[in-house]
Amino acid sequence: MSGRSKNKTTLKDIALATGFTVNTVSHALNDKPDISEGTKLLIRRKADELGYVRNTVASSMRTGYTKTLAVIMSDISNPFFGIMVKLIENYARKYDYNTIIINTDEDATLEMYAINSALEKKVDGIILCPSQKTHEPIDFLKNSGCPFVLLGRHFSDPDVDFVSSDDVTGAFLATEYFIGQGCRRILHLGGPSYISSSTERLAGYKQALRKHGIPYSGKLVRRVPVTGGRCTSVFKKLSQEKISYDAILAFSDLVALEVLAILQKTGQEANVPIIGYDNILSNMQLPYPLSSIGYDKSELAEQLVSILLHKIRNDTAPKTMQIFLPTHLVLR
Repeated sequence: MSGRSKNKTTLKDIALATGFTVNTVSHALNDKPDISEGTKLLIRRKADELGYVRNTVASSMRTGYTKTLAVIMSDISNPFFGIMVKLIENYARKYDYNTIIINTDEDATLEMYAINSALEKKVDGIILCPSQKTHEPIDFLKNSGCPFVLLGRHFSDPDVDFVSSDDVTGAFLATEYFIGQGCRRILHLGGPSYISSSTERLAGYKQALRKHGIPYSGKLVRRVPVTGGRCTSVFKKLSQEKISYDAILAFSDLVALEVLAILQKTGQEANVPIIGYDNILSNMQLPYPLSSIGYDKSELAEQLVSILLHKIRNDTAPKTMQIFLPTHLVLR
């Protein structure tokens, strides 16, 4: 027969142990200004000693806020999204917000499930990197009334907040650098055409070619899945078609690292320069000197959290915030 579980510590228990009233204990634990710092410290220490755990459900029923944000990512196996989750969590914590992380695997059905799940948990707001296979999740979020902001990708809606890097300029800088190094057959490995960042990076690639009088060739533009592990077939097809290239602009660092592994197997690694996107090496160490397009990911996270909290609090702010962060080329 199993023993009874230990009763949870209550505010009354802390009050009895400290000699203060239940009201004083409650105010101290909620950091109210009418309680001195010395008294708050004493009560918090006793609460910790007794193993007190705050009842956030009861608190949310009183205030109308759960102090929780949902961060819905399209592919958590991509190091970029792992970096962003950590940065978002850090900024959210500064404002006493917790985060729940949900992965959609670039699947529109899972994305709808993730949004539903977050709303059922009564989160105060949602940060979403949309799969963009359909507009349905955005329509659903709009109708739900839950504040949200998009990460890294955007639709044409004039009333949807987002924070993204300047994808057009980023791809332009990478392509122009290759051209400056004498490359003329630059292979562009882009993501699916329905993803805004993929469309904009292709536009930047074309702009650089046009500026330097290099004809655009559709044979040098290939679409790859943005999740990892699926580029081998693309290179097999390039080989079968006898398509030559002297540089590679990859949709992301994740794709670029996969391409590096493929080129190593064929002995081409030393001959073909590669530039990725997202500059994940600025946040983690890998045994590859990968050049990339970078931007301030810390600012990206801060802007996302700031916009969302403004919307949650209904603070005075522009109705819609649509931000493109400056990009720069990082050579390694």
